[in-house]
Amino acid sequence: MEQLKPERGWDRAAWTGSRSLKKGRPVLAQHPDPAPPPARAQLNSQSGGNRLSFNMEMFFTTLAVLLLAVSVSSQEMPYEHMLSQLQACPKECRCPPNFPNAVYCDNRSLKHIPTIPPFTWYLYLQNNLIEVLSADALRNATQLKWINLNRNKISNEGVEDNALKAMTSLVHLYMDDNLLTSVPSPLPPKLEQLRLSRNKISKIPAGVFSGLNRLTLLDLQGNKLQDDAVTEVSLKGLSNLVQINLAKNQLNTMPPGLPPTTTQLYLDGNNIEKIPDEYFKGLPKIAFLRLNRNKLANGGFRRNVFNISSMLDLQLSYNQISEVPFIPSSLEHLHLDHNKIKSVNGSEVCPVSSAMLNAYFEERGPRLRYLRLDGNEIKPPISRELMVCFRLLRAVVI
Repeated sequence: MEQLKPERGWDRAAWTGSRSLKKGRPVLAQHPDPAPPPARAQLNSQSGGNRLSFNMEMFFTTLAVLLLAVSVSSQEMPYEHMLSQLQACPKECRCPPNFPNAVYCDNRSLKHIPTIPPFTWYLYLQNNLIEVLSADALRNATQLKWINLNRNKISNEGVEDNALKAMTSLVHLYMDDNLLTSVPSPLPPKLEQLRLSRNKISKIPAGVFSGLNRLTLLDLQGNKLQDDAVTEVSLKGLSNLVQINLAKNQLNTMPPGLPPTTTQLYLDGNNIEKIPDEYFKGLPKIAFLRLNRNKLANGGFRRNVFNISSMLDLQLSYNQISEVPFIPSSLEHLHLDHNKIKSVNGSEVCPVSSAMLNAYFEERGPRLRYLRLDGNEIKPPISRELMVCFRLLRAVVI
């Protein structure tokens, strides 16, 4: 794999960042293990991926944690409440006095959830052997905002009736790496982030998202969802969704019925062969689209199907594409590695005609900065027309 940089006269510095998202294009964090509150704030690094997505995801994750910290510090717990909280701390857990709203019961080989004290906002139960989400154990924890149940053994049968709905203040629910076969219901009414990756989910009950107009992130990657499970009916109610992750499922078609607020759509590792001509007309804010490791070929979509003014990052790696699709002027990162592309005609893929390029570039010229073409049948050098069109290119991997 060879990384080519522009010829003399161009900025030779390797690309290390990108312009910020314009106002009105929110990006949510995408981390497999959410960061804890300030008492244990530590973000895991991600390997691979592109720096634009990683930097912004880290920024918004950190921002979320800091906002929660500010909320805590601005509403200091009365002394009597703190004393009561520390005295009621389960013996199996840890309740730090400098952050009494948090209860840490992670990595304890617990088989049952202990009784949680009443002034708990953050509850960490990941990496245990818990099989039942007990409504009784959580009956006093009416102020819960954040619960981490990742890597346990909870099935749908183990989610007791109304155990989740009773968490009326819950904002973040993490249940990755459990034994769920269906999206649990009913869900907390104020939920903003729902992470259910790497379960065995094959069903999304109709109406399960009804009334969840605050939900902005839905992570269902690594499950067993097929086309008949991901429908307009099953996704109804996600009126403010920003990010949806359906990667590594069993989808053959693009998911229908996504709300127009969708900004990030992750569909890597499915069996998608076609993209309907008008699919993105209902997604005017889409900025990050990942379709790596599918079965896309040029006959399965129109060349200009990705001509979307909001698009910033497009990933189509490991497919069967033989021609470079139309590149919108807004696009900053394009991943086309490991396809069947034999050549790149710079004048054909340029979103602006050569006659208008100089005048057009001054105001809103093509923004492409990073292009991956390795794993194809292309050999250097790259065409001069490509570099003339995409003047912000800092790296081309070929």
